[in-house]
Amino acid sequence: MAAAENTADLPPGAAPADAQATTRMQQALQNLAALSTRQKIAGAVAIALAIALVAGSLLWNRAPEYAVLFSNLDERDGGQIIAELQQRNIPYRMSPTGHAILVPQAQVHETRLRLAADGLPKGSLAGFELMDGQKLGISQFNEQVNYQRALEGELTRTVQAIDAVASARVHLAMPKQTAFLRDDQRPTASVMVNLRGGRILSPDQVAGIVHLVSSSVPRMHAEGVKIVDQNGKLLTEQADPLLRAGLDATQLEYVRLLEQGFIERIDKILAPLVGKGNYGAQVAADVDFNQVEQTAETYKPNPTPDQAIRSQQTSEAFNPQPGAQGVPGALTNQPPVPATAPITNPQVAGGGGAQGLASGNRSAVLNYELDRNIQHVKQAVGQIKRLSVAVVVNNRTLPGPDGTPTNVPLPDEEIARITNLVREAVGYNADRGDTINVASGAFADDGSGAAPPPWKDPEIVALGKEGLNWLLVLIAILFAYFGVIRPLLRTVVPPKPKEEKKGAAAGEEGGEGEEGEEGVRVTLSGETGEGEETETFEQRLERARAAARNDPKMVANLIKDWMGMNEEARK
Repeated sequence: MAAAENTADLPPGAAPADAQATTRMQQALQNLAALSTRQKIAGAVAIALAIALVAGSLLWNRAPEYAVLFSNLDERDGGQIIAELQQRNIPYRMSPTGHAILVPQAQVHETRLRLAADGLPKGSLAGFELMDGQKLGISQFNEQVNYQRALEGELTRTVQAIDAVASARVHLAMPKQTAFLRDDQRPTASVMVNLRGGRILSPDQVAGIVHLVSSSVPRMHAEGVKIVDQNGKLLTEQADPLLRAGLDATQLEYVRLLEQGFIERIDKILAPLVGKGNYGAQVAADVDFNQVEQTAETYKPNPTPDQAIRSQQTSEAFNPQPGAQGVPGALTNQPPVPATAPITNPQVAGGGGAQGLASGNRSAVLNYELDRNIQHVKQAVGQIKRLSVAVVVNNRTLPGPDGTPTNVPLPDEEIARITNLVREAVGYNADRGDTINVASGAFADDGSGAAPPPWKDPEIVALGKEGLNWLLVLIAILFAYFGVIRPLLRTVVPPKPKEEKKGAAAGEEGGEGEEGEEGVRVTLSGETGEGEETETFEQRLERARAAARNDPKMVANLIKDWMGMNEEARK
């Protein structure tokens, strides 16, 4: 009983912590050994699957996003780049089509700079570096061929620098120069561009490539450059149907800007009046791009008598011829009588004859100052021939008799007022035949002005994806623990016994005497229960005696344990 007195401060029937842990470990090993081979294999597979599920979820969540490092590489450059990435221990992937090399997005720019320092990618195009390794005894023909190849390579590199162009090829036809002008030919060029997916070349970009190539080759005209895409479509201006019809892209752009300017004027007038979004306006302008140049010279007909005389010239000529006089005979043969005044003499008596004849010419030239008008007219290009304006205004929303909102068309006075405002805004001219039509109608609500739903917001979508990744990881961990690990532990590891109350609490019924016999719980049979706390000391003593009679070896071992504990306590 002395040993029992020294252990009165320990919970009745409780062993030390180390002993309990050792006992539980031994029991767990015994339970594990008691399992069948099939159960052991199933447990190992379940644990492995749980670990793989958790590890896969973590790795998938932490997997970096890959971005394109290089695309459309030839085989030589692609192999060199992959070898360099393997040497630098940079993870990489190939695109599903095999045309691009992907690396983690955070390392794209750094990797490009490092590869560029090593001269990668080199590219299959050869530029003017061909001229660096020429031999001393090279012929003139080979030198000309190398120069043409180098020029084609440099032009190809330049064209590929355009954002919409994935790759390009440039072919130059450079005829041999001759001293005869009649046999002189201009060089020409053909450019084939491979455009990126969904991209096109604008007319300005096509014109830029044409002038770039023509300006890089001596004596080449822009008309000698042809550009086609990967589909064989001619992209130069000769293939533009608008240009063949006499229209220019700049003219179409001018019409568009002109119409847009009129629409902006209408917006500034109607927005404060009916509100933004409650109207729509469209303007169609008929523009005359013909360049007319006229020169006219006019004179005022039928001048008046009092008009100023510029010059006058008069010419008069008179030639008199006298007739025959007297009768034929001797008298007519006599010399004439000397002249006497007056000039007109009476006829000689006895003589007879005809009256004298005379001839004359008189002309006059009179020049007047005339009214002369010379007019030179050059009409400006891009004059507006006619304007057509259409404006639609949304109906007004007014409360109905029952209080519900009702759409009411605008009154005629309001439409007339809007029409007058639009006329003044666009510069209405009836002589040109301009037309303006203003109508009122109910607008359909297509939801275009409403804010996009939250699930379509890119930031919210990205945040949701990240949260979903971590949620899947958490679900995998919980499933692995509650579905695999915990049931397996329950099968292998025995449940921890419930701690008994301390001896001081157990001995409340009998109190604490010198011997303290009532404060000691003796549990030898392994049976515990709440009803044991109400047993008397005699009853517990009788149970201990019965246990000693039934299993004296166990009682001896228990006493030895108590004695060992007492020795450690005394130390």
